[in-house]
Amino acid sequence: MLNPQHGPFRKSTRSDTGNCVEVADLNDGTGVLVRDSKDKDGPRLSISAPGWGAFVAAATGGEFGRR
Repeated sequence: MLNPQHGPFRKSTRSDTGNCVEVADLNDGTGVLVRDSKDKDGPRLSISAPGWGAFVAAATGGEFGRR
Protein backbone atom coordinates (compact mmCIF):
# COMPACT_ATOMS: atom_id res chain seq x y z
CA MET A 1 0.00 0.00 0.00
CA LEU A 2 1.32 3.43 -0.92
CA ASN A 3 1.72 6.10 1.69
CA PRO A 4 -0.50 9.11 0.88
CA GLN A 5 2.30 11.49 1.92
CA HIS A 6 4.95 10.19 -0.48
CA GLY A 7 5.37 8.13 -3.59
CA PRO A 8 7.13 4.79 -3.80
CA PHE A 9 10.77 4.50 -2.75
CA ARG A 10 13.27 3.89 -5.55
CA LYS A 11 16.98 3.10 -5.85
CA SER A 12 19.46 4.37 -8.38
CA THR A 13 19.67 2.32 -11.56
CA ARG A 14 23.45 2.36 -10.99
CA SER A 15 23.07 0.65 -7.64
CA ASP A 16 24.69 -2.78 -7.83
CA THR A 17 25.45 -3.47 -4.16
CA GLY A 18 23.35 -3.90 -1.05
CA ASN A 19 24.72 -0.65 0.42
CA CYS A 20 22.16 1.72 -1.03
CA VAL A 21 19.77 4.44 -0.12
CA GLU A 22 16.27 4.78 -1.50
CA VAL A 23 14.44 8.01 -2.27
CA ALA A 24 10.72 8.84 -2.37
CA ASP A 25 9.20 12.09 -3.58
CA LEU A 26 6.89 13.89 -1.16
CA ASN A 27 3.49 14.22 -2.80
CA ASP A 28 3.24 17.91 -2.04
CA GLY A 29 6.42 18.59 -4.04
CA THR A 30 8.35 20.05 -1.11
CA GLY A 31 11.17 17.51 -1.12
CA VAL A 32 12.13 13.87 -0.72
CA LEU A 33 12.55 11.20 1.92
CA VAL A 34 15.75 9.13 2.02
CA ARG A 35 16.09 5.76 3.76
CA ASP A 36 18.56 2.90 4.06
CA SER A 37 17.52 0.15 1.64
CA LYS A 38 18.48 -2.49 4.21
CA ASP A 39 16.26 -0.95 6.92
CA LYS A 40 12.98 -0.14 5.22
CA ASP A 41 11.19 0.49 8.53
CA GLY A 42 14.03 2.54 9.99
CA PRO A 43 14.49 6.30 10.17
CA ARG A 44 13.98 8.51 7.14
CA LEU A 45 15.73 11.73 6.34
CA SER A 46 13.57 14.52 4.93
CA ILE A 47 15.35 16.82 2.47
CA SER A 48 13.84 19.96 0.93
CA ALA A 49 13.41 20.17 -2.83
CA PRO A 50 16.14 22.87 -3.17
CA GLY A 51 18.49 20.86 -0.94
CA TRP A 52 17.91 17.67 -2.93
CA GLY A 53 18.40 19.55 -6.20
CA ALA A 54 21.72 20.93 -4.97
CA PHE A 55 22.84 17.46 -3.84
CA VAL A 56 21.94 15.84 -7.17
CA ALA A 57 23.64 18.64 -9.13
CA ALA A 58 26.82 18.25 -7.07
CA ALA A 59 26.75 14.45 -7.35
CA THR A 60 26.17 14.37 -11.09
CA GLY A 61 28.57 17.26 -11.69
CA GLY A 62 31.46 15.40 -10.09
CA GLU A 63 31.72 17.51 -6.93
CA PHE A 64 31.92 14.41 -4.74
CA GLY A 65 35.09 12.37 -4.83
CA ARG A 66 37.29 15.22 -6.04
CA ARG A 67 40.55 15.67 -4.21
